[in-house]
Amino acid sequence: MKALVIAPQPFFTPRGTPFSVYYRTMVMAEQGVHIDLLTYGQGQDVNLPNLRIYRIPRFNFLGQPPIGPSMLKAFYDLFMILRTITLMITRRYDFVHAHEEAVFWCRYLKPLLRFKLVYDMHSSLPQQLTNFSFTRSRLLIAIFKHLEDTALRHSDAVITICPDLATYALAQGVPPDAHFLIENSIFDPIQTTTKPTDVAQRIRGTDAQNATPPAPRIVYAGTFETYQGLDILLDAFARVRNDRPDAQLLIVGGTPQQVAAYRQHADTLGLNGACQFTGQVPKHTARELLDTADIMVSPRREGTNTPLKIYEQLASGKPLVATNIWSHTQVLNDDVCFLVDPDATAMAQGLLTALNDPVQSQQRARAARHLYETAYARSAYDRKIQNLLTHLTNKQSD
Repeated sequence: MKALVIAPQPFFTPRGTPFSVYYRTMVMAEQGVHIDLLTYGQGQDVNLPNLRIYRIPRFNFLGQPPIGPSMLKAFYDLFMILRTITLMITRRYDFVHAHEEAVFWCRYLKPLLRFKLVYDMHSSLPQQLTNFSFTRSRLLIAIFKHLEDTALRHSDAVITICPDLATYALAQGVPPDAHFLIENSIFDPIQTTTKPTDVAQRIRGTDAQNATPPAPRIVYAGTFETYQGLDILLDAFARVRNDRPDAQLLIVGGTPQQVAAYRQHADTLGLNGACQFTGQVPKHTARELLDTADIMVSPRREGTNTPLKIYEQLASGKPLVATNIWSHTQVLNDDVCFLVDPDATAMAQGLLTALNDPVQSQQRARAARHLYETAYARSAYDRKIQNLLTHLTNKQSD
């Protein structure tokens, strides 16, 4: 089979997204699909079999496209549309795998160029307009809702990444046999040209020099968007320090501006020396830093999509403290982690319980690892992709 994968985002950027695009592409290529991948100019090439990458111009003077909807992404997508048409006219594809808003233009090209269409739905795009405070215009939101609905109805297969999105897609009329729930649940090493960083080595060296015995470390790794609840985590950690003055907090991620703002907040709480920020680091470095954790934490305050990091936390063998919100509880429960309300008092209590009760912590960590291995590990992911490819093959023969 030959496929065109369209990813309207930088590919591949080790300091950020899109990991889901990489892993979808990796597994399909390993299963024999020959892939042309169209993406933004930013990013690095990766070493995958059966993969050729096409890029639009970088437009470096415009800066890096932000997370979520923006006028800059809309500008880039105009060039993505033109390049999509060129590739489809000059090359034949058995199916087109459209990520996020790429499905909007592919849906209207489909009847003209006669390909099978896969919609990889990472989120509801009309919801993104409000979640990222892009617009309050009812007209614009209604236009996006119409585009999303017609894309769902006219796709030959729809991939969703969490139960909440699955329920939404099925409610919009996607046939159950054309729907595939494929969580972003694997994190195999990614081969790029990124030079190794010494951030993790520096922190390990500091541990060896300054901590005898090692201080218990709580680690957060992820973006610094408001919905991630880092203010909750910092306020909670200040309370934890009242009972466990030996505890340390390591926060991985964030732009320089975001790090400066949260570091100032930490300083006002008197956390100098107990709270360390690394800034943005490549994925492999973030994984090394997570390995130094005694407790992992996800303080997210709201959301419906399950974060990618949850699956890595399940697989880690480390105790996890997470907020009791739908974004988490689609996957997590009290057997596999410490679920707490999304406020500083509850978060502090959950962290203290995880720190002070090692027997209970390890029981939940083992249960989390078992859940990951049985439901979300590489073998399960591969089967889900194979089911998708079998469905598309059957559609071709109809």
